[in-house]
Amino acid sequence: MQISVKTNARTQMVDITSQVRDAVIESGIKDGLVHVFSMHTTAAVTINENADPAVETDILNTINKVIPWDDHFKHMEGNSAAHIKVSLFGPSEIIPLENGSLVLGTWQGIYFCEFDGPRNRKVNIKII
Repeated sequence: MQISVKTNARTQMVDITSQVRDAVIESGIKDGLVHVFSMHTTAAVTINENADPAVETDILNTINKVIPWDDHFKHMEGNSAAHIKVSLFGPSEIIPLENGSLVLGTWQGIYFCEFDGPRNRKVNIKII
């Protein structure tokens, strides 16, 4: 199954937890693993706190300081910073599924991380 994610900024974290939950419900599968995979080389998936939006801001501000957009990279498309960020974050997460529910901690959410937006993106969700 694929979901679409529309981003509105060059770097942005979009909470996709509810969309992943909807995919689980639609599948009818109750126990297993949920693999959430970004189908892009400049966008990642991560799990982090979703209770305080300041966490998203802090993460993006820090990663943009560590890997600035223009750092004299050689890649001709001009988006090397995005590729590097994805390599650090990773393109996917695996979440346990028990009794039809995602096994996430109290404050955890699943985030799509845009590093080269704004764009319309695709995320693959595979329930095993």
